[in-house]
Amino acid sequence: MPLVAHSKLPTFERMKHEGHDVLEEERASHQDIRELHIGLLNMMPDAALSATERQFFRLVGSANLIAQFHMHVFTLDELPRSEQAREYIDNYYETFDDIKRDGLDALIITGANVTHPNLSSEPFWEPLADVMAWAHENVTSVLCSCLATHALLEHHYGIKRNPMEFKRWGIFDHKVSMPEHPLVENINTRFDVPHSRFNQVTRQQLEEKGVVVLAEGEEAGVHLAVSPDLFRTVFFQGHPEYDSNSLLKEYKREVLLWFDDQRDGHPPFPDNYLTPQAKAILGEYRSELIASRETGIEPPEFPEKLLMTLIDNTWRDTAKAVVSNWLGHVYQITNSRRELPFMDGIDPQDPLGLKS
Repeated sequence: MPLVAHSKLPTFERMKHEGHDVLEEERASHQDIRELHIGLLNMMPDAALSATERQFFRLVGSANLIAQFHMHVFTLDELPRSEQAREYIDNYYETFDDIKRDGLDALIITGANVTHPNLSSEPFWEPLADVMAWAHENVTSVLCSCLATHALLEHHYGIKRNPMEFKRWGIFDHKVSMPEHPLVENINTRFDVPHSRFNQVTRQQLEEKGVVVLAEGEEAGVHLAVSPDLFRTVFFQGHPEYDSNSLLKEYKREVLLWFDDQRDGHPPFPDNYLTPQAKAILGEYRSELIASRETGIEPPEFPEKLLMTLIDNTWRDTAKAVVSNWLGHVYQITNSRRELPFMDGIDPQDPLGLKS
């Protein structure tokens, strides 16, 4: 069902050009279709701000519901921003005060960059806690991505993430471990998810606090889990929202940092992501960079367009299905008034009636 362009956020126009169904607000107002108001707390750094908007807008817009989706994007003032990013946010984003005043049916919280070993030392720690405290009282369900998952698990349940001695980076296989849960209804029992992280939380840590695991992989560990009430908070440890080229762009950034002597060693390939042909092309590119460094000539352009023809997206359909299931159940139990989380008769401790 369509996204509604209820603001001048440039992402709406970008989505139209990509062929997505986006309605102008005036036209949407003449359709007798229920609205769902979805918040997007975008904590990503400046360079990924717009791309993250598009990634989550695509997932929401592909949900198979008879509803109009109004996306409400906001961020936290405490996050460091460039002057250009701050101007973009001031022009196009809503404020948390706007969100609190008008209400939401559901909320998505993105990942973020970290600069401290302890999450509680990050500038987003207390402001994020304020958002979650408000959401718990006023929003039907919250979906957390990667770093947001780690932060919320620590803040609410005291679950500290565990540093790994390496970066889990690439595309990893997962298996549904609770097939009866409606969030994984009608999806493949095995599916892929991109991961990009240096830390993890384990099934044992989650189960000790009553958090329920819905999908995990032998190599990547837990990906999908829900709060003890089985719906009000949904946790992604991976990045199912990623575009086909997200890991490629991350690899490119690391390669260029290596070329500029800003990282030790040439980066490894993301796991299970590149074909042998793509790896061969990148091997040649590395040799060209080394020659460029030795001769002082201009380095060659990263062969992104060529590589994109060799990359398969093996995770998007499952990601769409899980988000569609999530929004479908929000639709079934949320109040028609945005400022109220549930319709009458819904138990906040068991909103989907699964525990009973």
